[in-house]
Amino acid sequence: MSDINTSISFLGLGAMGTALAQTALQKSYDVTVWNRTRSKAEALRESGAQVADSVEDALLASPIVVVCLLDRDSMTEQLYSRSEYLRGKDIINLTTTSPNESREINRWAEKHGINFLDGGILAVPPMIGQEGASILYSGDANVFEHHRDILDIWASSTYFGSDAGLASLYDLALLAAMYTMFAGFFQGAAMVKSEGVSVSEFAGMAAPWLTAMTGGLSGFAKVIEGGDYRQAEQSLEFSDLKAMVEAAKAQNVKTHAIDMVQGLIQEQIGQGHGRDGFERIFESFRQLKRR
Repeated sequence: MSDINTSISFLGLGAMGTALAQTALQKSYDVTVWNRTRSKAEALRESGAQVADSVEDALLASPIVVVCLLDRDSMTEQLYSRSEYLRGKDIINLTTTSPNESREINRWAEKHGINFLDGGILAVPPMIGQEGASILYSGDANVFEHHRDILDIWASSTYFGSDAGLASLYDLALLAAMYTMFAGFFQGAAMVKSEGVSVSEFAGMAAPWLTAMTGGLSGFAKVIEGGDYRQAEQSLEFSDLKAMVEAAKAQNVKTHAIDMVQGLIQEQIGQGHGRDGFERIFESFRQLKRR
């Protein structure tokens, strides 16, 4: 385990990077920060952080480097040409990258003697250090175990194994579920607001309803894993969303969110599966062949 005097360098001081660094400062870690726009580091300097004049200075300052930049390209721009400064160090990547991007960066790290742990943050910046925040990790198990005390100051930490792409895969899959749920809420809100109903009032009804419905996820999972969609409480034919689509259009509301679901239902019905359960639309998502 890392001791409390461990120095940590942070590359990237957007809202999330700043929250991570500020939390480390509050827990008495020695913090060095770098950001392309130096003015973003001033609040952290006032809190006790050392502000590096260059990326190289930041990398030399600490055995642990936390990277929270815009994307894969901004990350590799700062790291790939500076591998000599990173040899033997531990990189914790909290930049959002795709699974294959994370694997590519891990291969680069292994080639240059760098220990790489990839992370996917399931939280917004104000949640860092608070109950309910979660960060998923994969990659170097030694980095995860050795620095677990640091990781846990930010959020609950879950490790998915040595495949550096798994944390990103879980992260993006969970976000896919979240964003489509939110889109469905916005669709419904637009429908009732067209008649003057307060969106806040609608949210008050939607929250407990959606919370109750998530109780069905484990049942969906069992059906999908079993592969038998015939024993259905609600068939695809019964699940047809035509009335919902027509109601939205009658309110002069666009139907993007429910059109997506209706398209999946109709695709499976068209393939002769109308009497199968609603869970069968899962098969439409996985028909894209791996490259």
